Amino acid sequence: MSNSHQSWKVAVLAAIIWNTTVTILKFIVFFMSGSTSMFSEWVHTLADSVNQILLYVGIKKSSKKADEKFSYGYWKERFFWALISACWIFFLGAWITLYHWVEGLIHPSEIENYWLSYIVLIVSFFIEWLTLYIALKSVYKKEFGLLKSIKESDNASYAVILEDSVAVLWVTIAFFAILLTKVTGYLFFDSIGSITIWLLLWWVAILLIIKNKNYLMWKSLDDNITEWIIKLIETDPLIIKVIDFKSEIIDLNAYIIKCEVEFNGTALMKEISKHDFLEDEYKHINKYEDFLRFCVEYANRIPRLIWKNIDTLEIKIKKHYPEIKYIDIELN
Repeated sequence: MSNSHQSWKVAVLAAIIWNTTVTILKFIVFFMSGSTSMFSEWVHTLADSVNQILLYVGIKKSSKKADEKFSYGYWKERFFWALISACWIFFLGAWITLYHWVEGLIHPSEIENYWLSYIVLIVSFFIEWLTLYIALKSVYKKEFGLLKSIKESDNASYAVILEDSVAVLWVTIAFFAILLTKVTGYLFFDSIGSITIWLLLWWVAILLIIKNKNYLMWKSLDDNITEWIIKLIETDPLIIKVIDFKSEIIDLNAYIIKCEVEFNGTALMKEISKHDFLEDEYKHINKYEDFLRFCVEYANRIPRLIWKNIDTLEIKIKKHYPEIKYIDIELN
């Protein structure tokens, strides 16, 4: 199994186990206390748990090998399920929290069992830090640094890191919202905590939806990389110019490029005649059958020379940019 797969497996499985445990605890405390902030905390943790289960399902499905139906594999599965999980956070988690917040404003109720809420939130704080640490450790690469490692991580690890980072903030907000409500006696502090958590849920969902949408919409290579590849191809003496160039993402950090090129017939002719092939053949042509044999040999050499040249270009491109997995260069 690749390091990338180990990365998401450790991060996602750890998050599923811990978040499921915390979800159960928070629901019990919400039921006993009646706090709207605790309800929001329960909803966000439930959303996280379901989200990570959906991520796990998506990546398991996307690991299927390519077949006749899907030549480049089932990579889209992971982004489809990640998009579903983000929509789950937005449409269910965020809006349930909003509904409960509005209901709490209309029909406010006293919070009970403050001490139990504090204990669960403190435990949740350390658990969220632990899952965040595991997720960060699973993607961290010393040569990249922390921020670039997160940016370059697979979408499952990225989602877990984003959710756990914000979850630490969520727990802190809920803790102080309940604490201020207890100290001041004003219930609106609990409501403020609830609506703040709702806004953060909404923000996380939108970020994840945008990220996964970019992958599903056939994101292209960076313009600078595209420019470099076209320049490399056009510096080849056998190629006049690149007529058409397209690139598509086929997996995390994996792309396919397709381009049409116009070959230089004069340069191709010079390449063929380098080793006196034409002169030697010409000397042996005494009759029509010899001429036909020459034509067959000549016709065989042309495509072999062209594809040999294309293979050399592909090796150069892949050496510079290993994320380009498939290259399709066609003659105009």
